[in-house]
Amino acid sequence: MSAILSITDVSKTFHNETSSTHVLSRLNLTVNEGDFVTVIGPSGCGKSTLLKLIAGLDTDYTGAVNIEGKKVERPSQDKGFIFQEHRLFPWLNVEGNIAADLPLRKPEVRKRVDELIRLVKLEGFEKAYPRQLSGGMSQRVAIARALLRNPKVLLLDEPFGALDAFTRAHLQDALLDIWQTNRTTMVLVTHDIDEAVFLSNRVIVMDARPGRIKAVIPVDLPYPRRRTGTAFQDIRTHLLRSLEHHESEEPSYTI
Repeated sequence: MSAILSITDVSKTFHNETSSTHVLSRLNLTVNEGDFVTVIGPSGCGKSTLLKLIAGLDTDYTGAVNIEGKKVERPSQDKGFIFQEHRLFPWLNVEGNIAADLPLRKPEVRKRVDELIRLVKLEGFEKAYPRQLSGGMSQRVAIARALLRNPKVLLLDEPFGALDAFTRAHLQDALLDIWQTNRTTMVLVTHDIDEAVFLSNRVIVMDARPGRIKAVIPVDLPYPRRRTGTAFQDIRTHLLRSLEHHESEEPSYTI
């Protein structure tokens, strides 16, 4: 597979009037096209900051972030972003939220929105408004909206963190179905180790203050995965041990 995302010697520091906080330190990694990569680590290790750099939401850093060899300088259609909160427009229904600023009266937009509604399994709810949807359904709308313009990379910042365990499990299954159907490159930030093992083919383990890559752990398990299986639990244990190990390293990774 060819590389789609490359991060080269990236460091990030937040400044205020009285102090500076070094958030990321010399990150080097490459993500291949079609990969599903998860980033885990303790609070404050810079996971969400890393996603914002990839998305072009923050450009005040040193080093380089490139998608398909082009420097990321601003938000653009080739990067989709899904937040923990769905951030739907309350005055628009499901199909209107998915279309966002594109006119549904255009046949090509109508066709794409209908395809996405089927993909996220929201048939019958096209005219429903956010107040009429559950949290899980709202996140399905957010995922569909992010996929509308066929992004090269889909960035997910703890999108299921606010959901109950039952709904979370269903959304994980739905996201996996979407990835297997579209093969959109995905980078997911989560605190949930089981979620990381269940979804991704590689897990980036980060250390905090400043954020560094401690390990990249492959998840060589066939889909669908059994959370209670021995191999699943072995990788889960490996991840836990990696998170508990405090010695940071600064290698470069192709993930």
